[in-house]
Amino acid sequence: MRIATWNVNSIRARAERVVDWLERADVDVLAIQETKCSVDQFPEMGFAAAGYDVERIGYNQWNGVAIVSRVGIEDLQTGFPDQPRWNDAVEARAISAICGGVRVWSLYVPNGRGLDDPHMSYKLDWLGTLNGHARQWLADDPSAQIVLAGDWNIAPTDDDVWSVDYYADKSHISAPERAAFTDFLDAGYADVVRPHAPGPGVYTYWDYTQLRFPRKEGMRIDFTLCSPALAERVSGAHIDREERKGKGASDHAPVVIDIGP
Repeated sequence: MRIATWNVNSIRARAERVVDWLERADVDVLAIQETKCSVDQFPEMGFAAAGYDVERIGYNQWNGVAIVSRVGIEDLQTGFPDQPRWNDAVEARAISAICGGVRVWSLYVPNGRGLDDPHMSYKLDWLGTLNGHARQWLADDPSAQIVLAGDWNIAPTDDDVWSVDYYADKSHISAPERAAFTDFLDAGYADVVRPHAPGPGVYTYWDYTQLRFPRKEGMRIDFTLCSPALAERVSGAHIDREERKGKGASDHAPVVIDIGP
């Protein structure tokens, strides 16, 4: 089975491109982030025509996550228990379902915005709460098949960012953010892509401005973290950098993992 994650930066603007890529890349399940639309606005028809079921959550032009699958969608969950709120609202940042026997989470981790911004506290709270649940899932079932896929808005090591100096006073590489990411690794979840796509200089996101993409000035902030039992089944992984190219591309590239029997 092939599972991917992709921050599409507006599904309505890129639905045709995403469906075309799903078919060309032979992807079974895609975790989508930043759909930027309500549930009713999601362009489901193109995915259905290609043989994919769709589940999504979204309230307006901000955030939004979805799962599309051609191997079934069961036991849907929107959000996670006690998910922290922003401005008294639970944002559309987490959705999960069992697809082909794997619990797939599509996660859009809040952007910290700035080191002293209230959104940073929200981000760390959000990650801490999710981590508590992720640990409990493994405690309840050490053989659980779980993938935490999405845009984590964290570059966990210096190799994951084009310039540590540039981001030194910004979000994404601060010690608290990196510690929050490492907590998932300490819990037993594995970054299964890195062994197949070693750095430095291997990224998943490039800002639209200042020619960041052609200058190879990016960040690796999109991840598929797998539970121990699922990580053992990963037979390959790659970042599809080609999908960052061309007119109308998202500023993120898809991240793909292959799961064996």
